[in-house]
Amino acid sequence: MHYESTKIDRSTEKSVYETLLKSMDSVLEPNIPVISNLSNFIAVLKDSFPKISWIGYYFLKNGSLYLGPFQGKVACTKIEVGSGVCGTVAEKKESLIVENVHKFSGHIACDSGSNSEIVLPIFNNGELIGVLDLDSYDFAAFTELDKIYMEKMLNLLSNKINFNTLNF
Repeated sequence: MHYESTKIDRSTEKSVYETLLKSMDSVLEPNIPVISNLSNFIAVLKDSFPKISWIGYYFLKNGSLYLGPFQGKVACTKIEVGSGVCGTVAEKKESLIVENVHKFSGHIACDSGSNSEIVLPIFNNGELIGVLDLDSYDFAAFTELDKIYMEKMLNLLSNKINFNTLNF
C-alpha cells in the first residue's frame, strides 16, 4: 500500500476526489482482510476532507444495520432499516444528502454536533450489504459532487475487495 496525504491536489474538492480515485487503487489490496481495506478506505477519506466529522459503515444483517469500522465519536450500534438517514438509504437503496439533519424527520442523532450528512448504499454483486455514512458539523457540507465521487469510490471498493469474506 502506498498513500501519502501530502501528495493530494487540494485546489478543489473535485481535484481531491480525482487524486483519491487514482491512489485508492493502491490503498485497497484484494489479498488482505476486508476489514483492513474498509478501515483504510475511511481513514483516507477522513484524512482528505476536513469537513467530515464522522465516517463509517453500517452493514445489513437480519434486517437491521450494524456498525462497522468508523472514525469519529462513539456511534449508534444498530439502526433499523427505514429509520433515520441510514435506514432510509438502506430501504430506498439510493444515496441521500441531508443539508440540515435537524429538519430530517426521524433523524438519529448519535453525535448532537452533527448538522449535515450524506449516506450512500454499498452493493456487492448488485445486492445491498450496507451503507457508508458521512457526517459534518457544518450545515450543507455535502453536495452532488460528493455524491457522484463517493459513489465512484464505493464502486471501486466493491470491485476491488471480496465482501463475501466479510464475516459480520
